[in-house]
Amino acid sequence: MNNIKKNLYYALKPFIPRWLQIVVRRRLVASQRLTCTDIWPIDEKAGKPPDGWSGWPDNKRFALVLTHDVETAAGQDKCRELMEIEIDAGFRSSFNFVPERYEVSSALRRYIVSSGFEVGVHDLNHDGKLYRSEKVFTERAARINHYLKEWNSKGFRSGSMDRNLEWLHELDIEYDSSTFDTDPFEPWFEGVGTIFPFIVMNDRCGRYVELPYTIPQDFTVFVLMGEKNIDIWKKKLDWIAENGGMALLTTHPDYMNLNGKQGLEEYPVEYYREFLDYIDSEYNGRYWHVLPSEMSRFWSDTLCRV
Repeated sequence: MNNIKKNLYYALKPFIPRWLQIVVRRRLVASQRLTCTDIWPIDEKAGKPPDGWSGWPDNKRFALVLTHDVETAAGQDKCRELMEIEIDAGFRSSFNFVPERYEVSSALRRYIVSSGFEVGVHDLNHDGKLYRSEKVFTERAARINHYLKEWNSKGFRSGSMDRNLEWLHELDIEYDSSTFDTDPFEPWFEGVGTIFPFIVMNDRCGRYVELPYTIPQDFTVFVLMGEKNIDIWKKKLDWIAENGGMALLTTHPDYMNLNGKQGLEEYPVEYYREFLDYIDSEYNGRYWHVLPSEMSRFWSDTLCRV
């Protein structure tokens, strides 16, 4: 999506009813899906390891990183229960909050960190305007850096996976996660073509680690495509494990139905629980499970040794 189309889309979006947005996107995705079977959910070219790669710690077969983008106050209200699901299953994750879209609970942030999880910054307003111009980005970057410092966060993710990897050097981050290996259904549909992290440097020797998500997003699979099982998630995970990459999943508490009547853009949380069970049952002891900040530090240190 070029900048003109993107700016027009976000300008019109507030005036389009949410139900109509979902209907239109479902039809568009159904059409797109027929033409991209060669690159989604698996792009074979993305399985190539980086030069000098010697493998994950303790000879683990693949790496696992779990993240959540919390896009609304309603999603924030589900975070504690989602954490309990992960704790019970023996996993931990990061929760990325939108600082100026809703009031982010400081008590929740403290609880997340004290429980061994991680907090990240997810855009600033999530309004599609972060990258409208370099001037706008610079102005917002100052606010984002304020929240990064206040929350003691090491990582960032843009809304809707919009990004300018060069501009992101203005943020005080160790890692960014605004990319994907392959996802033709995102507004910014160009993938980075790898299931491994990579370093982004600039000409002033600035650097951060980029962590692309490599498991398809829950919203795409269950809300837009209407899938009623986790076969796509399992297929992609198996392929990543076979190729020794990083399985990074991005989900949204906002779209998980934890109890009660399922809404238009919700799916049963049991799908996520089932995926965690699948990981542990199929690959117990064979994956390296870490938080995004731990992955970024490992990758940065590994690069220095190569």
